Amino acid sequence: MPIANADAIHRVWDELSDYDASQPEFALRRLMVFLAGLGNVSNVTWTAGIRMGGVEDGEAAPDPLQGWRVAAVKTLNPVAPNKILRAWDRREIDPSFLLPMRDVGMFRTYSFRRELLAAWFEQPFYREQYAVRDVHDAAFVAFPLNESCESHFGLHSRDRVSDEMIQALAYTLRGVKWFHRRLMLSQGLLMADTPLTPTEQRVLQLLLTEASEKSIAFQLGIAASTAHQHVVCIFRKFGVRSRVGLMSLWLNRTSRPSVADEARTPTD
Repeated sequence: MPIANADAIHRVWDELSDYDASQPEFALRRLMVFLAGLGNVSNVTWTAGIRMGGVEDGEAAPDPLQGWRVAAVKTLNPVAPNKILRAWDRREIDPSFLLPMRDVGMFRTYSFRRELLAAWFEQPFYREQYAVRDVHDAAFVAFPLNESCESHFGLHSRDRVSDEMIQALAYTLRGVKWFHRRLMLSQGLLMADTPLTPTEQRVLQLLLTEASEKSIAFQLGIAASTAHQHVVCIFRKFGVRSRVGLMSLWLNRTSRPSVADEARTPTD
């Protein structure tokens, strides 16, 4: 089946590749705006999922979510805090939570109207968390980056999401693995040992430019010593020793750089 809007999708790929590594938020918003134009969409979301580990011996019951946690969420249109993430973290399982667990680790799509029973749309969870936000249906694409890290995009629609729209959504997101990877890295995920704090994320964006530590401190309104501490912490979380090592992660390297590689360039 021909992909609708294929030329427009290819142009968006080109636009995304033109964004600098220090501009993940701008690039993400550009992609979200494009995805919103695929139909009668009320919102677009991006979610980073990470697997925190399996069931330990002695636990009362296995985790139906297989250790997966939501590590970061971005939305095109701001929304008020809701109970979905809290319920997910508390393992208060709703049928919609099990959809992304199907074929986990594989590129896949899933949607509410296509895969949930009609009775679900009469339940308080749907009415309170989706219907009130003008969401009649939602479709998602899951892009696995490794065995413990996945990137999920979602279209929240005022209408039923058509098969053609799901196909266009999947095609758009299947062709930009590098972009999913960059989004994860910008949040301190994928290669980092622990997620970055909001301040560290801002420092990271400037580290990916030519700004010196003094310039970073000035732009963020913090002391130079504080900026340096953030830089050191970022390097430690990513397992690198310099900007060269940090930048190599953005250049689609599959592993961290060696000490010999990093020794060629000072940290700042």
